[in-house]
Amino acid sequence: WGAASGALELRATEGGVRVSGRFPYNVETELVPGRFEVFEARAFSGRIEAGEDLHLLSGHDYQKPLASRSAGSLEIRETPEALEFEARIEGGTSWATDFLAAYKAGLVRGLSPGFRVPAGGETIERRGNGLLRRITRAELFEVSTVTRPAFEAAQVEARSWQAETCDRSHVHPLKRWRL
Repeated sequence: WGAASGALELRATEGGVRVSGRFPYNVETELVPGRFEVFEARAFSGRIEAGEDLHLLSGHDYQKPLASRSAGSLEIRETPEALEFEARIEGGTSWATDFLAAYKAGLVRGLSPGFRVPAGGETIERRGNGLLRRITRAELFEVSTVTRPAFEAAQVEARSWQAETCDRSHVHPLKRWRL
């Protein structure tokens, strides 16, 4: 799963709360010292334009859905500058109540996309002693509200980034981003 800088905003409305978020494109994020990542504009366009069901989750947990396209409570779109969404959270679940309380307390402010990078959807470039992962195409499955809108060091350390090509045929498709 991936994450980078993002922003969330909540507005109370009749019948629930409107949540909007933005995940910027063409902004380099340093995940750990010397390891950078950037998403090119419209990197997520495939599943969005195909009308695939996408979800807004609490903390990348499919057991804690906040909104979805199929339920009619999530609108998601891309601009040249960012992936943007607006969701309607009506409550009624303990995790939605918890999310709204955490947001009100200032504990949750980040946005993180859950995605898979298909073969050919990224390049790895050497930069002095560091690496830059440029994501040109990714399959978006969900966006999540998170406390920290960047990879945690433990998650990134599990990744083995190499500038040369690697054989991905033996890797489960949902874990290919870790190579």
